Amino acid sequence: MFQYYCLNPIAQVGLERFTEEFAQTENVNEAEGILVRSAAMHEMELSDNLLAVARAGAGVNNIPLDKCAEKGVVVFNTPGANANGVKELVIAGMLLASRDIIGGINWVEESKDNADIAKAAEKEKKRFAGTEVQDKKLGIIGLGAIGVKVANVAKHMGMEVYGYDPYVSVDAAWNLSRDVKHVLHVEDIYANCDIITIHVPLLDSTRGMIDKEAIEQMKDGVILLNFARDVLVKEEDVLEGIKTGKIRRYVSDFPNPVTAGQKNCIVIPHLGASTEESEENCARMAVKEMMEYLKNGNINNSVNYPSCNMGVCTQAGRVAIFHKNIANMITKFTACFGDAGINISDMTNKSRGEVAYTMLDIEEPASEEIIEKLKSVKGVFRVRVVK
Repeated sequence: MFQYYCLNPIAQVGLERFTEEFAQTENVNEAEGILVRSAAMHEMELSDNLLAVARAGAGVNNIPLDKCAEKGVVVFNTPGANANGVKELVIAGMLLASRDIIGGINWVEESKDNADIAKAAEKEKKRFAGTEVQDKKLGIIGLGAIGVKVANVAKHMGMEVYGYDPYVSVDAAWNLSRDVKHVLHVEDIYANCDIITIHVPLLDSTRGMIDKEAIEQMKDGVILLNFARDVLVKEEDVLEGIKTGKIRRYVSDFPNPVTAGQKNCIVIPHLGASTEESEENCARMAVKEMMEYLKNGNINNSVNYPSCNMGVCTQAGRVAIFHKNIANMITKFTACFGDAGINISDMTNKSRGEVAYTMLDIEEPASEEIIEKLKSVKGVFRVRVVK
């Protein structure tokens, strides 16, 4: 029986997916798996029982990835599960920025006691006039699950869409409208597009990528949308761009003191994935990932270990080894079984940066002595008997 613990409320439709082999515990130290949404885990003491953390969402900045990797704890996220909810809010943000809908609504609220409000509106509405998005050029930086959905909707809205992503996946490419212009340099997005939206992960290479230099390359009066991560944008530079007229409006889903309440900034309280459907999709996906790993050792959508799938073990045993990605490790592992006269019927080894994951299906169960030998190999983080 596997036990799991929920650090945050997780949609019941997801938890209902757990089979009878899994039970929820109220003691986090007993759990082999943790389900989490936004709870901060950096200061948590990770139990030796913990095998997996599944984040019901895409961002994992609340989870200590390196610490988990060194303890052989696999961290999963749910890419694409909330993509539609975010896509819809991006489109809403684009429309709010193109036409001063918020300003108009605020005027109506302020004028609610005016008996002649309808007549006054006809005089005042020119203050809130905007532009249509049809025929405008939309630049999308990052063609992942969300970026592709935004691109396809924008094409249906009559926009000319440019996409930039040097690492676009095969799946994303298949789902992307053939009418989207795939550019090779992000500077082409800056120079040509009336509206720019960012959908890249937070990496050292993307942190602060929208800065003064990037903004200076953009068209005058550009609309900038950020529904990915606030720190992708140097928002002080954005405010300066607004003052000079370079940026018409900035739309962000990440409230902070820099942009909250600032002129021509539309700041939304992180509602991108805050839909019933997104939360349910993320919960279902997180539970599926956790069950497959805990039961079979297979890894899918991990952010700190490589994807690895050997299906269901049909042999006497399966052993999973978490280790450093260094030379001669496989030779040492196989020697431990060979010296004991145990045949390895199937094996896979995958690496990701400085870490690696090896699974071996064996024709006899591994003894405690063999497991201890594997653990003693220099560079091994954890050895797990899956079956």
